[in-house]
Amino acid sequence: MSSASTTGSVPRPHASCIATPSPTAYPSTDGSIRGPWGVLTGVQVVSTGSYVPPQVVTNADLKALGCDDDWILKRTGIRERRKAADNVAASDLAREAALECLRAANCESRDLDLIIVCTMTPDYTTPSTACLLQHQLGATCGAMDLNAACSGFMYGLVTGAQFVRSGMCRRVVVVGAEVMSRCIDPTDVKTFPLFGDGAAAVLLGAGDNSQGLLAYNLGSDGSGAALLNAPAGGSREPLTPESLAASRQYMRMDGRPVFKWAVKLVEEAMLGAMERAGVTSDDVAAVVLHQANARILDAAVSDLGFGRDKVIMNLDRYGNTSAASIPLVLDEAARGGRIQRGDLVLMCGFGAGLTWGVGLMRW
Repeated sequence: MSSASTTGSVPRPHASCIATPSPTAYPSTDGSIRGPWGVLTGVQVVSTGSYVPPQVVTNADLKALGCDDDWILKRTGIRERRKAADNVAASDLAREAALECLRAANCESRDLDLIIVCTMTPDYTTPSTACLLQHQLGATCGAMDLNAACSGFMYGLVTGAQFVRSGMCRRVVVVGAEVMSRCIDPTDVKTFPLFGDGAAAVLLGAGDNSQGLLAYNLGSDGSGAALLNAPAGGSREPLTPESLAASRQYMRMDGRPVFKWAVKLVEEAMLGAMERAGVTSDDVAAVVLHQANARILDAAVSDLGFGRDKVIMNLDRYGNTSAASIPLVLDEAARGGRIQRGDLVLMCGFGAGLTWGVGLMRW
């Protein structure tokens, strides 16, 4: 799949556009929401683009691994996912998504001022996937990777928007790109069916002061690191023949506590963003959450008063694509007319770290 949508031009930043972070944190009974809330306006999403590999892996295809296709659908809402070919890496997916995004904005790669790639499945430990993408695009700007797992795109969006707001950059491309099929144990029948491969991008530029993030929060809780982790392959536990034989290079997940944490976190985060922006669920045009599990998404929004039609999902077709999931939804929604200029879009990512990022954006 390849897609793109154009949503605006790229004016230069105004001198009056300065970030205004809030000095107070949103209180939480269990301490899940912490850190400052901020406002980051004067920035717009100029265009979007996405790319997923052509190979479709259905639930029925996973029967050979011992996975029950009916169980997968009922427990997760996933019907199929995409799988990258063996010779395709994260930078390859990122390149296709970024090119679609640039074409939609009639922007040349040489005009980019910064490239941010959000990924937990980089091509190499070093150099960064962003540097590889910079070379593949023929750009001449700075480039960096950002790893906040499934929250990665929200971290990248805020980071890129800060560069635009400061006046340092006119055009910043933020790409979420993942090859999750390489980091999940294919013998883990509870985890392997959840994930898919893909990439999506947004191009950020200066906007008017009504546009951008009306409220946002980035957070982490490292006490939950063991709930979602890949034990081996880093400096703490380098890969050895023994660790490879034990499949310790693959990501492991303790699903039950992650589910409970995610449901509470997403509800608190979205409510906090709306309260700080002074809006209600009626004012929000679209809710875009990290596409982890349909049950998490349904449970998280059930008490907030959102109509089901506002919660945009493509989880059934792509599974959990980690940092690529939110921009994949944004691209499809913008291209399909479900997100229009001036709409309020509420986004929330959550995942390993544990990390989260929430933002209420005026599109």
